[in-house]
Amino acid sequence: MNRSTEQFSGIPYVMTLLNCLLSTWYGLPFVSPNNILVSIINGTGAGLEAFYVLVFLIFAPKKEKAKISGLLFVVLSIFSTVALVSMLALHGNKRKAFCGSAAAIFSIIMYGSPLAIMRLVIKTKSVEYMPFLLSLFVFLCGTSWFVYGLLGKDPFIAVPNGVGGLLGTAQLILYAIYRGNKGKGKKGEENGKADMELGKPQEKEVPNTQNGDANA
Repeated sequence: MNRSTEQFSGIPYVMTLLNCLLSTWYGLPFVSPNNILVSIINGTGAGLEAFYVLVFLIFAPKKEKAKISGLLFVVLSIFSTVALVSMLALHGNKRKAFCGSAAAIFSIIMYGSPLAIMRLVIKTKSVEYMPFLLSLFVFLCGTSWFVYGLLGKDPFIAVPNGVGGLLGTAQLILYAIYRGNKGKGKKGEENGKADMELGKPQEKEVPNTQNGDANA
């Protein structure tokens, strides 16, 4: 057990928490009638994501912990603002449209949050920090909710999750391309660091003097 977050990013967990909170709020009967299933599933997801964020904060390095704590504060502030405005200033279809738009916007941001990891995968040609199961479930989640939104004729669910399905597909394609390189970039980097720490000299090319000696 490493008891470390290594180079894993906590941003996707925090953004997923915000998405789950906003989607849970959007699915409540006084906001969006006949969408209680959305609230139940995303409410469960919010609880799980809160646990993941807590674990990440416990084991993250100090600098990363400060960054994720600040982002978590912003996320909770956004959710509180959306909830209060929708309850105190809006009613009926305006409330549904406001909450649905907020949920859709931050759903797209959530699905886009692994883009930094995808860039790292392309740069290092290794999927060390992009777990396959996470990519798979991003794809499955996006496509499932996309179909649900289409069947229910709800653009606030269909559009952002359609984007999520496409980004999940992109992650799976990257994984298929670079899966054979998993861990190689990290192993090479660790070996290089170990050599430096041990003061191991770098191998240099020795000039061939045999011909010179023979001629002499």
